[in-house]
Amino acid sequence: MPESGGQERTEKATGKRRQEARRKGQVAQSREIPSVLILMTAMGFFYFAGSWMFGNIAGVISGVYERLDTLRLDAVSDVSAFSVGIFKQVFLILIPFFAAVLIAGLAGNIGQIGFEIHSEPMRPKLNKLNPISGMKKFVSLKSLVELIKSVFKLLLVGGIAYGVVSKETTKFPGLMQQEVGDILLFIAKLAFEIFFFVCLALIILAVLDYLYQRWQYEENLKMTKQEVKDERKQSEGDPKVKGRIRKVQLEMAARRMMEAVPEADVVITNPIHLAVALKFDAAAMVAPTVVAKGSGHIAERIKETARNHKVPILEDKPLAQALHKMVEIGEYIPAELYRAVAEVLAYVYRLKGMYQTA
Repeated sequence: MPESGGQERTEKATGKRRQEARRKGQVAQSREIPSVLILMTAMGFFYFAGSWMFGNIAGVISGVYERLDTLRLDAVSDVSAFSVGIFKQVFLILIPFFAAVLIAGLAGNIGQIGFEIHSEPMRPKLNKLNPISGMKKFVSLKSLVELIKSVFKLLLVGGIAYGVVSKETTKFPGLMQQEVGDILLFIAKLAFEIFFFVCLALIILAVLDYLYQRWQYEENLKMTKQEVKDERKQSEGDPKVKGRIRKVQLEMAARRMMEAVPEADVVITNPIHLAVALKFDAAAMVAPTVVAKGSGHIAERIKETARNHKVPILEDKPLAQALHKMVEIGEYIPAELYRAVAEVLAYVYRLKGMYQTA
């Protein structure tokens, strides 16, 4: 099993690894599937439309022979025009066959990997010109498998052809007494039988090859545990960097919260462990809002800031605990705390009125 940095590749490829491989043109693809589809399409075309195609080609050839006495090929231009005319007629007859084979080949490839276009595999790379790297490809496991597969296909096709033909050898002497058309029909039937059995054998080979290519592709994409960790760090971010960012964000949020304390109407305390600052503006708010809250050291800072800016501080242990637990900073207080908060605010407003009167 291949190793990387002393570690075995035991982990399945991640989504990112698969996307990168696909972008580089590395996909699980069997060449046998398009070959089988092309062969089957050609066989089907000849079976259903072969007589039409050969009949039309024979008609073109017959037309040429029928017009031999009227043809004038004295100049080079005459020969060229005659050749182009014959080529166009034959090409138009063969277009359906070429189109069917092309569609079969595309379907065999697109059906395996989908339709995508990436420029990276087509970019020129100087390392591809390295003869040492080229020799490594010839002696690789993949090259050995392809060689064995090619030899097996050759033996398979040859064996099928020999088996089919050997059964018909007794009919060969009788062909000497047959018409040319009957001989051609016999050859066509024999060829079609060979094609049929070859297609069946290659279908099985294509399925096995596809399964092998999938397995080999997964094996090549496997990653070491360290590679998986490194990729996770790249996608999710280094934990140390994320920690520093989180710390900065918390400091900024705490600073903004402390800046809102001087604008609060009252700070409700536990009295030691908790502190919650409330603000209410009847013209802009539908209910009192928590502008700051905290426990421990943060609570002490809230109370100190409130004292420095002469914001009233009231001790109400149950209310402070409920507000700290139920309401986040910037949220309105819940309806079940309206009455308790209203009593506190009324008391604060009375105190402010007393101080202003005095």
